[in-house]
Amino acid sequence: MKNRLLALLVSAAALSLQPALAQDGLALFNSKPCAACHSVDSKRVGPALKDVAQKNTGVKDAATTLASHIKNGTQGNWGPIPMPPNPVTDDEAKVLAEWILSLK
Repeated sequence: MKNRLLALLVSAAALSLQPALAQDGLALFNSKPCAACHSVDSKRVGPALKDVAQKNTGVKDAATTLASHIKNGTQGNWGPIPMPPNPVTDDEAKVLAEWILSLK
C-alpha cells in the first residue's frame, strides 16, 4: 500500500512539473537570442526546435549534450552553419535543453 501511494505521489509531482517546465522554458527561450535563429515549429537559420526534439528522442544523455551545445555552440549537426555560444548559465542551458526535448 505504501509503495502504491509513493508511486502515485511521485507521478503526480512529475505531471505537475511539466506545465511549469513548458512555461519556464518558453519564457527563457524568448528572453535569450535563441529566437533569432530558431522557432518551435519551423526552420529559420537553425532547425525547428520540434525537429531537434524528434532527432534526440531516445538518445542517451540528450539533455546534457543539448545543454552543452546551447551554451558552447556547435557546428555540423544540422549543416554547415555554426551555432554560436549563447549567453546562458549552466542551469539556463539545462532548462532550455529539457524544454526543447519536451516539444514532441
